[in-house]
Formats: sequence, C-alpha cells, structure tokens
Amino acid sequence: MRVIALSAEDDFEGWRDAARALASARVPPSEIVWQMGEHPADLFGDEAVLEPATPAALRVPRAFLDLAQSVILHSDPQRFALLYTLLAGLIEAPKRIEDRADPLVRRLEEMAKQVRRDIHKMRAFVRFREIADDAGPRFVAWFEPEHHIVRANARFFMDRFANMRWSILTPELSIHWDGETLSEAPGASRADAPSGDAIEDVWKTYYASTFNPARLKTNAMLKEMPRRYWKNMPETALIGELVAGARQREIAMVQTARESLGGNIAGAWERLRDEAMGCTRCHLYKHAAQTVFGEGPVDARMMFVGEQPGDQEDLSGQPFVGPAGQMFDRAMADAGIDRAAVYVTNAVKHFKFEQRGKRRIHARPDAGEISACRWWYAQERLLLRPEMTVALGATAARQILGKTVTISAMRGRAIDLPEGGVGWVTIHPSFLLRLPDKARAEEEYALFVEDLKGAARAGK
Repeated sequence: MRVIALSAEDDFEGWRDAARALASARVPPSEIVWQMGEHPADLFGDEAVLEPATPAALRVPRAFLDLAQSVILHSDPQRFALLYTLLAGLIEAPKRIEDRADPLVRRLEEMAKQVRRDIHKMRAFVRFREIADDAGPRFVAWFEPEHHIVRANARFFMDRFANMRWSILTPELSIHWDGETLSEAPGASRADAPSGDAIEDVWKTYYASTFNPARLKTNAMLKEMPRRYWKNMPETALIGELVAGARQREIAMVQTARESLGGNIAGAWERLRDEAMGCTRCHLYKHAAQTVFGEGPVDARMMFVGEQPGDQEDLSGQPFVGPAGQMFDRAMADAGIDRAAVYVTNAVKHFKFEQRGKRRIHARPDAGEISACRWWYAQERLLLRPEMTVALGATAARQILGKTVTISAMRGRAIDLPEGGVGWVTIHPSFLLRLPDKARAEEEYALFVEDLKGAARAGK
C-alpha cells in the first residue's frame, strides 16, 4: 500500500505530480491511499509512505486536467482516488473522458459543477462590513463555503477590491488583502466577523424602497440564494416581510393606477403592455421575436387564456392569428360569441420553440416559465376583472388555477376563482388540428363549441 501525503485539501499540484509518477509506473488505484499532511499516519503497519515524486512524462487530454483542477476543490474525501482511477483508465483509453455515459466521468463532472457553483455563490453572496484597525478602515466578510474554494477564489476578490483592505473569514481558512499582498490565516468562527456597520441600515432602507414585487422572482431567488447564506446579507433580513406583502402591494399598485387614471383602464392597460414589451422574467425573451401581450376590449366580460404564442403570433405580435387562432375564431362564431368583444391572451407571452432547420417547432412551456409569466396574467385580470376566464388547454388551466390539472377532470364546469369571477377549462384549439381522423375531429370540434357556449352561459 502506498500512502501519498498532500500539503492541503486543494493541493492540485501535489496530487498531479504524484499521480503522474504513479500512473507512469502503472500503480493500480487500489494500492494508493491519499492523505493530508506532511507525515501521514501508518495505516496498516507496513505501508510505504511516499512524498510526491518527480513528475514523469505522461500525456493526458486537456479536458482531464481542467476537470481535475475543479474536482480537487470538492469536499468529497474520495476525490483524489476517483481522479486517479480515471487517470489510470485514460492511459489505455484516452477518449474515455469524452464518454458522458461513463459513471465515473459523470460523477466527476457533477463534482466539478458543484465546485463551480460554490465559487459563484462566494462571489455573489460575500458581504463586507467595515471595521477599524491600527492601519485604518478594513472590510471583513464571513462566508461558509461547501468546498475548498477559498484560495481558488482569492484572485477574483483581489482584482475586484484591489484598493480596499479586506478579509474573508471562513471555517477552514481566512485570507487577508492589504492592497499589495495576500496572506492566509487559520479558519475563524462567525463570531470573529462583525455583525453590522454604519452603512447597513442605509442599505436596508434603500433595498426596501427599491423592492419591486412586479419584478420579484421568488422561486429563482430561493434557488440561487439558499437560506444558508441569508444570515450574512443585510438585505435578506427584509425578504420575508417584503415577500409576505408582495401580493397585497401588487393589488394596491393596480388599484392606484385605476384611481390615478380616473377610471381610464385602457390607459393602465397600455402602460402594463408597454412594460411587458421589455419583460426578461425568464429566458424565453432571448430567443423569441417579441412579447405577445393580450388583446381585446379592457371591459370584456370574457377573457380567454391560451398556452403561448405560436410562430405567426411571435412574428406579428398578436395573439391567436395562426392556424389555432383561425380554428378558435370559427368555433367562437359557431358558439354565437362575438370574437371582437372578448379579451384573448396567453399563459406564457414569449414563443418557446425548437429550431429544426428553418422551421421553429412549438415546445411546451415548463413550470418555471409559466410561473414567471403569472405576473402579467394576474395584472391583466386585475385590470379587466372579467366575469368569465376560459382556460384553453392544460398550460392555461395551470396558470388560472395555480396548479396542475387534467382537462378531463375540470372540463365544462364553472370554477370559482379566488381573485373573483368564474373559471372554465376546455381544450386548446390546436388539439383539433392534430387529429388525423376526420370523424373524430368533427366530434371534438362540436364538443369544443358546446364548451364555449357553456362558458358564455356560466359567465352571465
């Protein structure tokens, strides 16, 4: 058994040199134990303790070195052995690193991903607080990384805060910058870092005053900023209260708009539409041509909600103008409903698609995209206050009901909505376009027309 001593948890150079020499000598992974410290313990009584040897010539794919530099920073104690196992395998099969189905490669790539995410979180969530020492002001931050990333991240903070004296304290390691030199010190505790400073109350006041519930992405925020970091950030002390009152502020904001416009709901709707044109609440705006907002009279008694714009809607900027929209117009006419008297919109207001050659093929919105667009749908309803809101398809039903439902379970019956008015669920007209059997298509079309008639009666 060979025991290799590494100088630190993030000692990539030491691991690389030792692994290179061992792999060149064809030492199997099962005969190596990796330890921290200059004098590792004698595990079984007869092991040979080896310091990292002189590097031997060994060619490996660059992708492996990049992967190893990240994985070495992981907190998993098996990381050194796992990397060496892959290195030994690459000697016989250099392209193994490209096999994304390989369990070992997948495991190491996931570890590297976790390390990169931890590096990002340290950069995003470190908060400095000012103290004074013998040399003047110093800014101190406390952070609890999940992995051994502090040294790897030091350069970022040196470049970002080059002219500021600062310290970052963590349980494992502390780093200090005096404007010229970076130094290290042992780990610290939370009590060693200041809990606040003179500017913190000012920052909290500013944060609260600029907190906009219209742009709040609560789910994404919780995902990107886990609660374990909240205690280190002054603004997050306010989030619970601000989130709790967000819905009330949304309603109050729209009501204020109504009152300030002297009942001019059309003016308020135009402002809402104009704001939606710049929506970046989810990633779909990056690929769609434009936001496709709702359309129709703002005093409409009936509001119809579809899934999302299609290709033609995305290009024209108008909802329900493509093949499904034409089917919808025909059914509305057969149901005796004036299409011009209703308001039509979509649960998601950007076109989601897959590019196939020159064609853009519709792709179903996911839960996050539906949730991100709920702000716009909710404000449309608050302004219009329709008596009847009809969900065309499962995505629209999820938007108006706030949960996943099946069309068969909810179809054709009035549903009291918590924000007022009645809801109604039916199919999306695009469903009719996908039916290959003509007789079945005619039958389903007739049922759709009956659904529309039922919604018109229930909304009176």
